[in-house]
Amino acid sequence: MRPSPVISAIGTGALAFGLALSVAPGASAATVPAEPSPQGEATTMQEALERDFGLTPFEAEDLLEAQKDALGIDTAAAEAAGDAYAGSVFDTDTLELTVLLTDGGSVSDVEATGAETAVVSHGTDGLAAIMDELDAVGAQPGVVGWYPDLASDTVVVEATDVSDARGFVEAAGVDSSAVQVEETDEAPELYADIVGGDAYYMGGGRCSVGFAATDSAGNDGFVTAGHCGTVGTSADSEDGSGSGVFEESIFPGNDAAFVRSTSNWTVTNLVNMYSSGGTQTVGGSSQAPVGAAVCRSGSTTGWHCGTIEARGQSVSYPEGTVNDMTRTDVCAEPGDSGGSFISDDQAQGMTSGGSGNCTSGGTTYYQEVGPALSTWNLSLVTS
Repeated sequence: MRPSPVISAIGTGALAFGLALSVAPGASAATVPAEPSPQGEATTMQEALERDFGLTPFEAEDLLEAQKDALGIDTAAAEAAGDAYAGSVFDTDTLELTVLLTDGGSVSDVEATGAETAVVSHGTDGLAAIMDELDAVGAQPGVVGWYPDLASDTVVVEATDVSDARGFVEAAGVDSSAVQVEETDEAPELYADIVGGDAYYMGGGRCSVGFAATDSAGNDGFVTAGHCGTVGTSADSEDGSGSGVFEESIFPGNDAAFVRSTSNWTVTNLVNMYSSGGTQTVGGSSQAPVGAAVCRSGSTTGWHCGTIEARGQSVSYPEGTVNDMTRTDVCAEPGDSGGSFISDDQAQGMTSGGSGNCTSGGTTYYQEVGPALSTWNLSLVTS
């Protein structure tokens, strides 16, 4: 069994973690610039998309509006598709939402909602079953990760050596035609503990706040990455005035934690955008579709944006394998761990780890926020 079920490709409700605890640490029109905002000067999400996607202001505005519309369309499309609904993918170039179906009989009903459609063999559930078989084999030398690629309707296995990947697939006994093997020189690592949403410290390490939340007893706190601390680990705000303790934590398997405030940490519905001291408000936690633009805040590299590439990836870190990670092309570096991933004003997840950096780029994974909230009966702070 996987430590946590695969989450649907778009917001159809959060599923729970396995409840294991970590045992490891008017007048004339205003002139609008035709060029993207310069690096480092983004103070709004729109400006960050201009900078990181190379968009004009008009293009960035259109992207944000299209993604917001896609959430509503997908909800209607899922209802129209019924059991044939197999996930969805958003394209940041065409600004179109494609709803995947396992039965062509509902194409006309789904397209009436405003979505494009594609009939697939596997879809979210079918790819999840393949992922289960691969997860049962577990970490293998040379294999760095595996994830469901909704757009191609296959599971992608990444390895430093193609023969290692093929051996992994063979050992799992899955249909090789449903698997793509890709050679990579990336080596995922956890983003934690080395240097520096906002920084917090635990012992000699540093991580980043994910999102403010309250527990069922009304205690303030925040969600972050599980590998940043085990249950009972103390945490302190960057200026040392606030303190807290890891009340929940899971890693490996998943990578999430809840830090309860014990003194002087006041919750807000804000995410630090760093560039010029701006903030992004958090209005909810609706899941953005695969392909959507997403931005990340972290205490080492600040505010960066990119695209959601896949959900449900298993990542083989040296410290252990984690399942159900969301894959992005947003850059990150050590100390960004636990930090916020957000799309528009909707919380998406907490930074786990990845490869590369914010000079050369790379791949970064995050833990979806929804399962942490539901499993631990937490409420996201949105006002």
